[in-house]
Amino acid sequence: MEPSIFFDEVNERQGVFHRRTFLLGGLAGLGVLAMAGRLGQLQLVQATRYTNLSRSNQFNFRLRPPPRGRILDRNGVEIASNRPNFRLLVARDEAGDVAATLDKVSELVTITPERRQQLLKEIKNTPKFVPVAVANDLSWEEFSRINVRLPELPGVQADMGESRLYPYGGAFAHVIGYVSRITDTDLQKAGPQPDPLLLHPGFRIGKQGVEKSLDLELRGKPGAQKVEVDNIGRMVREDPAGDLPATPGKDVVLTLDADIQNRAMEVFGEESGAAVVMDCRTGDILCLASAPSFDANHFVVGVSGPEYRALSTYDRKPLFNKALTATYPPGSTFKTMVALAALEAGIDPERTYTCNGVFQFGNHTFHCDDRHGVCNMHRAIVTSCDVFFYQTALNAGVDKIAEVARRFGLGEIFDIAIGGQKAGVVPDQAWKKARFANSPANQKWFPGETPSVGIGQGYTNINPLQSCVMVSRLANGRKALLPRLIRSVGGVMQPSGADVPDLQCDPAHIAFVRQAMADVVVANVAGATGAQAQLGLGPIMMAGKTGTAQVHTGKTAHGAVGAWELRDHAWFVAFAPYDDPRYAISVLVEHGGFGGSAAAPRAREIMRVALLKDPDIRARIENPLPAGQPPADILGPAPGAKPPGVAAAPRTTRPA
Repeated sequence: MEPSIFFDEVNERQGVFHRRTFLLGGLAGLGVLAMAGRLGQLQLVQATRYTNLSRSNQFNFRLRPPPRGRILDRNGVEIASNRPNFRLLVARDEAGDVAATLDKVSELVTITPERRQQLLKEIKNTPKFVPVAVANDLSWEEFSRINVRLPELPGVQADMGESRLYPYGGAFAHVIGYVSRITDTDLQKAGPQPDPLLLHPGFRIGKQGVEKSLDLELRGKPGAQKVEVDNIGRMVREDPAGDLPATPGKDVVLTLDADIQNRAMEVFGEESGAAVVMDCRTGDILCLASAPSFDANHFVVGVSGPEYRALSTYDRKPLFNKALTATYPPGSTFKTMVALAALEAGIDPERTYTCNGVFQFGNHTFHCDDRHGVCNMHRAIVTSCDVFFYQTALNAGVDKIAEVARRFGLGEIFDIAIGGQKAGVVPDQAWKKARFANSPANQKWFPGETPSVGIGQGYTNINPLQSCVMVSRLANGRKALLPRLIRSVGGVMQPSGADVPDLQCDPAHIAFVRQAMADVVVANVAGATGAQAQLGLGPIMMAGKTGTAQVHTGKTAHGAVGAWELRDHAWFVAFAPYDDPRYAISVLVEHGGFGGSAAAPRAREIMRVALLKDPDIRARIENPLPAGQPPADILGPAPGAKPPGVAAAPRTTRPA
């Protein structure tokens, strides 16, 4: 049987083959066309984009912190500036074996074993991409030596940044504070996505004082440095043309005067205390000193543990701002407020009391420094008679005294861009009721508590800034001046402390107290407690009030006797010139003894600098008024007031 050939079957198979061939060929052609189109798109249409991406792999931008704004005094003297800082950085993501890298680095710069352990911990706790400063303030020789060896040290960068500089060391430390590295607490406060600038190893933020309160203004805006990097991100070369400039922080000008501030620190020496000077026409603070102080430069790079312990355990507390944060009994300086309260309450200033050295009230005996005899209000202020003011306080009442004292700034916190102020206590019946809210038996104000208030003791506590505001308002006589510390920020002037309402007090009453304060400082007024504060500047006279504040009760000695911590605090408040007030001062010498012997001489030296820097005052000293021509009192004479220099009854006593 012969084979049969079925052509239809062959044709069908061939048809299927041809259809598959065309299908696969078409798909392959479409793929080739798509690939060609994509290549064309990449090479022609998106060429610029990928060129930029390629360059971004070749170049990096490194964050560059801005120069921190300067802090200047009122005359343009720098009290906080910046200086170059050569440093060595290590980045964990590039270094690999950090311990081995530190061993190699230690061959070039000194790294103690303690510092090495600290660095290992710090690098471990820092994000991988954030470099950590291994060494700061390198010499040029060290910096050059490290740059030569950088190719052998992966992850190591030699960098030149800026470091904060405080030219006057500790003179302004309590006012302007200091900057320091960012801590974990600072980062937590910044939120989950902190400013990248906070992670930069060379960046510092303000920690105290003006540096802290105006940190954002001083900080500025960061820039960027363009650098070429290799395939592992290591810098090959810089590209200055592509750098993005940083915006420097704003300059802050303070109202302080560097000469007055430095003189204040000089006259305190090793003593503990504070001095505040104000312009009693504008409210500008010219001096805000706290002694002893500390060198703020040490805190910029990080103070050592032993040094910090020495500062914090020293009994004179150099880290403590005594001008603002500490409060003290004002002593006899408070008698100016008691006298004003008595005058406002209608008490006759010629009313007299006899001082035999003691005042018996109820079952308690109140003492005075001396037997002053018969005293009216003027003589009681000049001789600082406690017996007179015990009885005057009882007649005026504690509520009236507190109301007047608060009107003159006591018990108030002022907005001067420095935190940590303590309001202190100006007691009255309402205060005591609130203070002893949980003890009903002690809420009542007892009459026996008033005499102590009359001499600035008992519950009464103020700080030296408040004391200076008080005497500034007394000296001005019309305006309830507010202290101003910040003069301008970035060239923008801040409001004046004189842009305030009028002082609600009878000018005649203020003139009476001012007259008595003038006689406190006059040498030929018998019993004057502030004779050691005479200026010695010809016709320029100072008016003031001494104060000796008892610290501990039950002592047998008074003043600068016994252990330092048991001695009395010494106060002196004053203004000058008496006839045309320009500057007010408050000086506290902690445990200094008597105000007339410890605080008044220091106030005199500080005030002399302020006066001699004033061109108008110098002109008066060099060209005094004609003989016999009295100075003009801007407030006019007070009823019954005696001119400066009129002698009172003789007296021999210790200074108040």
